[in-house]
Amino acid sequence: MLGSTHGTLTTDSRRARVIACGEHPSPVVHGRPAEAGDTDVSGRPLHAAVPDLDRFFRPESVAVVGASDTEGRPNAGITRQLVAWAERVGARLHPVHPTRTAVFGIPCSPSVADLPEPVDLGVLLVGDPLPVLGELAEAKARFAVVFASGFAETGPAGAAAQDRLAAAVGRSGLRLLGPNTNLNAFELFRDDLDGPAIALITQSGHQGRPVFALQELGIRLSHWAPTGNEADLEAADFLAYFAERPETGAIACYLEGLKDGRSFLLAADRAARRRVPVVAVKVGRTETGARTAASHTGKLTGADAVVDAALRQYGVIRVDGLDELQDTSALLARARPPQADGVVVYSISGGTGAHFADLATEAGLPLPALSAAKQAELHQWIPEYLDVSNPVDTGGHPVGDERGRKIIDSLLADPATGVLICPVTGPFPPMSDRLVRDLVDAAEETDKLVCVVWGSPVGTEAAYRETLLGSSRVATFRTFANCITAVRAYLGHHRFVSAYRSPFDEAPRTLSPSFRKARELMRPGRRLSEHAAKQLLRAYGIRVPREQLVTSAAGAVRAAGLVGYPVVMKASGARIAHKTELGLVKVELTSASQVRDAYRELTDVARFEDIELDGVLVCQMVQRGAELVVGVTHDPLFGPTVTAGLGGVLVEVLRDTAVRVPPFGEEQARDMLDELRGRALLDGVRGGPPLDVDALVEVILRVQRMALELGDDLAELDINPLMVLPRGQGAVALDALAVCH
Repeated sequence: MLGSTHGTLTTDSRRARVIACGEHPSPVVHGRPAEAGDTDVSGRPLHAAVPDLDRFFRPESVAVVGASDTEGRPNAGITRQLVAWAERVGARLHPVHPTRTAVFGIPCSPSVADLPEPVDLGVLLVGDPLPVLGELAEAKARFAVVFASGFAETGPAGAAAQDRLAAAVGRSGLRLLGPNTNLNAFELFRDDLDGPAIALITQSGHQGRPVFALQELGIRLSHWAPTGNEADLEAADFLAYFAERPETGAIACYLEGLKDGRSFLLAADRAARRRVPVVAVKVGRTETGARTAASHTGKLTGADAVVDAALRQYGVIRVDGLDELQDTSALLARARPPQADGVVVYSISGGTGAHFADLATEAGLPLPALSAAKQAELHQWIPEYLDVSNPVDTGGHPVGDERGRKIIDSLLADPATGVLICPVTGPFPPMSDRLVRDLVDAAEETDKLVCVVWGSPVGTEAAYRETLLGSSRVATFRTFANCITAVRAYLGHHRFVSAYRSPFDEAPRTLSPSFRKARELMRPGRRLSEHAAKQLLRAYGIRVPREQLVTSAAGAVRAAGLVGYPVVMKASGARIAHKTELGLVKVELTSASQVRDAYRELTDVARFEDIELDGVLVCQMVQRGAELVVGVTHDPLFGPTVTAGLGGVLVEVLRDTAVRVPPFGEEQARDMLDELRGRALLDGVRGGPPLDVDALVEVILRVQRMALELGDDLAELDINPLMVLPRGQGAVALDALAVCH
């Protein structure tokens, strides 16, 4: 066991570990469910606020400011749609226009002040909404919608205009949708459809059209929130609201940017607590996509790796295309929770089954082999020479008797079957007609998910249009890829929510004693030397090597004797970021003469490179283990983020890291490690012992605590390498870099 000047590690199974070092905090998290008003150590809320949007979507009275019935004018078409929508939702509509007495036969008021009654919602069809917002506030309106463009999406001048708009809304007390939004919130939704519904959030109205069109396939939609530039109401507000609606089966989102990353995560947390699936297309994966999104909505898109990790952390299912958005949302909205994780593929063609099985397995879907007893049962109806292990090949679905239905019922009755998928690459009547009828009938009598891929490019066949789409119990897809994506999301979502523990419940509510000591070590606006950065780590109970900072060759020799040979010597200064490249590190020094020579060489190099030193570190040599990196950076959307991965001098080459947004608990820290391509290194390779994963997790949690408590004061932290030793021996921060804001 390596010696240390600040304690040893103790293990309590998979629970958070405590370093015995005085009053250093354990990262054991709070554990109490977050409630309204709770804040973390930085004062940020831990509970999503849910705006009361009932009167926005179902107002009793609506004012349309700038209403028109002049044919050919844009406002006339908008007014006509609003009149129809108001009648549909049972709202009284009041046109407002200074020069008209009536619009579409409805009496018109000359101004907001002249309205015959207070209104719940004001819809502004005017170029300059600011004066009207003031009038609506005076009239005690609750909501307003601004369609006008020319704001943040146009550049700095438009952003300034949007800031003025947001400030006016903040003073008014009303809530605003827009600007730069559209009529999607006032679409005429079908009211003849049953079952759980999809609620839709889009920041570009046209991108929601494929999901809205699902109604034509019998899938219910309840709401559409086109958030536009989000000067006030944002995607997070609607996400939190929809998560509380009893009819919501899934929430589908098209996001170009996030107004506030933490608000979105709080809303996603609310959905996860209520087990409501959230499916999102989030553009900005590439530099071009991010630039285009910013020009369209005027928002930050954030580093995509951080966005991706944050969404997964809260169970948001990220998909790439609008076709995946509609298919995955539809499946998650309508399917009952799985009774098992096993996926069984039933095919009338051996080639089709093998092809689908390859794709499904590659995507991570579990295709367990059916038991010998189940295979024997299936061979009552399927020839012995056909493989029925999974995928199940029938050689052609029976059409002349009940064998086909018996096969399907037998597969669904297997306890290991959670999902039955039948890929049909093309119609082959009467076989395919009987096949889908048997599948639909069986689906009506089971709680298990039945999926069909109808691969015909035509899509006009009765078996598809009438039998499959007429069933509310069969999930029908047009492509293998979309089916696999949706089923993977379905199984993953239910695994996630069944074990979900809100990270916000685990967030620390009070500052630790370490915070005070750490603040004394901070140097605003400066980078800390390695020695100072390690003192910061010590303050939070993170183990560093035995070491001493010296300013003379004689002092170096004395320090080496105290630390114990062999030693490492390193130049220490605030301006040094990469010591190895500059030749400012000497390793495996075993004698006093080597230490004296190393001191002279290091100080000579520093003078030559014009680098100011605070001294030379004489450090304990630590050799056994794997080099990892743990660090903190600041994301413009989410604030401090914690990264862990393979470290050492090749960290930029390997790029094998995982990221999480604080707060998070021990399980998420372990999940970070499981995401690494090099995860096997921690289990021991080439005969080496398994490494101390518990100690590594402990460091990640302590770094997270540091990030939460120091907040914006800590601009960057980089522990590289963090040497993870064999199991039971801990982890040691061999080098560290810290930058203060």
